[in-house]
Amino acid sequence: MRNIQTIAWKEIKTYFASPMAYVVAASFLAITGFFFVASVSDPFSEASIRGYIAGAIFFMVFLSPALTMRLLAEEQKLGTLELLMTSPIREWEIVIGKFIAAFVMLALMVAGTFYFVVVLAWYGDPDIGPILTGYLGVLLYGGATLAIGLMASALSSNQLVSLVVGAGLLTGLTVSNFVADRLTGAAQEIISNFQLGSSFSVFDTSSFGVVEGGHFADFARGIISVTDIAYYVSITAVFLFITVVLLESRRWR
Repeated sequence: MRNIQTIAWKEIKTYFASPMAYVVAASFLAITGFFFVASVSDPFSEASIRGYIAGAIFFMVFLSPALTMRLLAEEQKLGTLELLMTSPIREWEIVIGKFIAAFVMLALMVAGTFYFVVVLAWYGDPDIGPILTGYLGVLLYGGATLAIGLMASALSSNQLVSLVVGAGLLTGLTVSNFVADRLTGAAQEIISNFQLGSSFSVFDTSSFGVVEGGHFADFARGIISVTDIAYYVSITAVFLFITVVLLESRRWR
């Protein structure tokens, strides 16, 4: 546990020392703010954060790879990853420590949007239940996307390549449901069986509405489902495990 804390704290300090983290955070707040304002500016609009959630889900396709692209790719480029792996630190401790650091940064960005709730409470009468579950869903979804981005960072020593691979994977997961609905026969069956997009593309961002189905829809409605929580936790665990395996495979190269 001490090794995980040391790695996580080191990465958190590196985030705060890097201008990239501030640029990503500012972009996240700007984009989610735009979606929030657009969703509540219409006459008789609902006092909810669904617009913010739609923007957050959309932007995390790029946000998470941007937060994680450096974590393992830079270690490989500088040759410090080999030093870590030859020290009394296990691969899973490296992965968990770096994931925790990225998740803390994501959670801080999400916390920065609490002023949306303050605005809603000041000018309207929002239902607190869907707001709390919506934030919980965003964090669970964000954890899954960070795990995918961290896996992409383990694939290459080039940060740009890691960013492109991570964003590409998340984009594919986001649009897979859209593609499957427009195919027929065996192709539709294959994509439907293997897609994760049914849970990663649950929002119609043009109307700020929640699409029926998927694992995120209940969170936006104020419903906490153990199945939905287990799904996102499982996706996070699977991709973190793949990342650990990728690091362990370096010992045999």
